[in-house]
Amino acid sequence: MKKIAIFLLLVVILGFDTQKEEAFSVGEFLKYKVHYGIINAGYATIEVKDASLNDQSTYHVIGRGYSTGMTKFFFKVEDVYESYINKNTRNPYRFVRKINEGGYTKNQEGFFDQKSNKVTVKDYKHSTEKTFDFSKNTQDILSSFYYLRNYPNINKIKSGESVIIDMFFDNETTKFKLKFIGREDITTKFGIVSTMIFKPLVQSGRVFKEEESLTIWISDDYNKIPVRIKASLLVGSLKADLEDYRGLRNPFKLKLK
Repeated sequence: MKKIAIFLLLVVILGFDTQKEEAFSVGEFLKYKVHYGIINAGYATIEVKDASLNDQSTYHVIGRGYSTGMTKFFFKVEDVYESYINKNTRNPYRFVRKINEGGYTKNQEGFFDQKSNKVTVKDYKHSTEKTFDFSKNTQDILSSFYYLRNYPNINKIKSGESVIIDMFFDNETTKFKLKFIGREDITTKFGIVSTMIFKPLVQSGRVFKEEESLTIWISDDYNKIPVRIKASLLVGSLKADLEDYRGLRNPFKLKLK
């Protein structure tokens, strides 16, 4: 599980917006409690701040993941992901990736040149610098989250159909595919929430049992925030639930019991 903890929470914690208004704004904060089986394994947070980068006004998104309790003695997780995102195009300018997952570490920064479609990745752990090509509207891990929250016409998607975006991760651009399953009302600590259900296509055989082992419940409102995530792993299962939130741009819709 050494690379899966934060990947699940920060890459797969995705949402979609069906309306013309913005789905998020500066000040949004989301917190998730993560369980591995019956064990409270840790937490993940993601927040939006305001920042200026190269004289450009950007969203500065910061994602953190960390283990708690006895879990940190067996598998310590201390991860920080950051992204600087153009407020108009939703495309990334820069990403930061500092992770420590059970002794597996990375310390990288990536710089996107949107004019030349090239990204330069500086690896501080290995003292290397490499440049890669990318296609139009390619996202990094965190910018994918916010890019998809304003994805057009997602309300018209039908069961079995998929959304596909290009995402730059681990020095390569891959197709990130999410399959729409349907809608469901689920019970949360905040009340009953109407959700849209998606299954991201993941690699089977290493961590997951099969390609559709991951399921995400997204709030079916103007915010389109992840409410619940479940994953069937080769060993055990993982679950993440929304634990706290603040600064949502739109009201968080709850259904009466």
